[in-house]
Parts: sequence; C-alpha cells; structure tokens
Amino acid sequence: MRTQRVLVVDDEPNILQLVGAYLTAEGYDVFTAADGETALDVAERTQPDLVVLDVMLPGIDGVEVLRRLRTKSDVYVIMLTARAEETDKLIGLSVGADDYITKPFSPREFVARAKAVLRRNRLRDDTETDGQHRFEHLTIDAARREVTCDDSFVELSALEFDLLAALAAAPGRVFSRRQLLERVWGWDFFGDERVVDAHIRHIRKLLHDDAGNPRFIGTVRGVGYKFVAERQ
Repeated sequence: MRTQRVLVVDDEPNILQLVGAYLTAEGYDVFTAADGETALDVAERTQPDLVVLDVMLPGIDGVEVLRRLRTKSDVYVIMLTARAEETDKLIGLSVGADDYITKPFSPREFVARAKAVLRRNRLRDDTETDGQHRFEHLTIDAARREVTCDDSFVELSALEFDLLAALAAAPGRVFSRRQLLERVWGWDFFGDERVVDAHIRHIRKLLHDDAGNPRFIGTVRGVGYKFVAERQ
C-alpha cells in the first residue's frame, strides 16, 4: 500500500515549509505549489490523496483550482482562509471542500484535521455494502457508488455520496450535524460543522430537491437533517 500523498498549495513560503515539515514527519509524501496553475499540474502528475489549498493565490485563485480539480477527481480538499469571513463565503458557495481552516492555525491542529480527512478512505472501505436503497424517483447503489434520480445519473463526489447514503440508510431518523460529521467525515473531525450544510445544499441542487418541500432530505430546525422519502 503506497504512502498517502498530500499537495500543499500556498504562496507563503513559510507555510509551505512549516506544513510540509509536519506532514513529512507524520509519514506522508508531500508536494508543494505556490500558485494555482502549478497546483493543477502537480495534482495531475502526482494524484494526491489530499490537497491543502489556500484561497488567495496568484493567477487563478483557490476556489477556481478546486472547481477544476472537481471536474477530474474526488480528492479530499482542505481550504485555507485568511479570515473567518472568507470561510463563511466559501461555505455559502458550496464549493465542495471537505474542511476549512482559518489562518493563523496551529500546525498540530492542522495535522490532526488532515489525518481525520484522510482517514475517510479507510472508513469508507470498512463500511462498504452491496445493497441498494430504492425510493420513488431515487436509487442509491452502494456497491457501484452510483445514484440515479428521475431516471438520470447523478454525479456526486465521494463525500456527497457517503453523506446521502448515510441519511438514506435510516429514513425518518433525525441526524444532528455532529452525528453526520462522525459518520461521514470521521469520529475525530473537529472542523466547522457548517460544512455539512454546504454539502447538503449541493446534494439538494443535484437532486432537484426543494428544501421548503423536500422529496428526499428534510431539515429539522435546530437539530439537523433527516431522509423523508419512504423505501420501495
């Protein structure tokens, strides 16, 4: 089994050096890039398991880099932001990152959060099933990791699939954001819980699901979410 690879993208040399040193000490293969175009080239060449991506980059910014990555890969992505307000904006955009970290940050905290994201590979393998979840207008095939809605294939990221499957496996059960983070991101995830909301919004968009009158994912105010469709 090959060593997990991490690509760190930031235009601040001290961050590249510091984060790279901590990740290397933990046994990861580390690659770096100081701008968006280089990041895309390195990602194509090295096929990393995790990309640590600064929002503010010379040339194309981190949001655009993430969008381009998502057209080719389900690689896990942690976004680095300079201000809490940037995190709010990114979550509102639902750009598909797995976690967000605001600068300045503790290198030890960063490594812990990187480990939590990377551990999802093993969690998904351990919980894989061969079953299908069938609902009116929606089928979730766990073995093939495929979703069809209204007779059309829906392209979800790995994380989005896991989140939808977790909800659909227990129709009617209310999950808090923390419970979903533990089931999908990993029990030791301690990032921003609002990342769940961002991914739910994006899943709803792909499924043409109206939050005000949901066919599939309902909101339980003050608590979290539940799957409202009934099995067939």
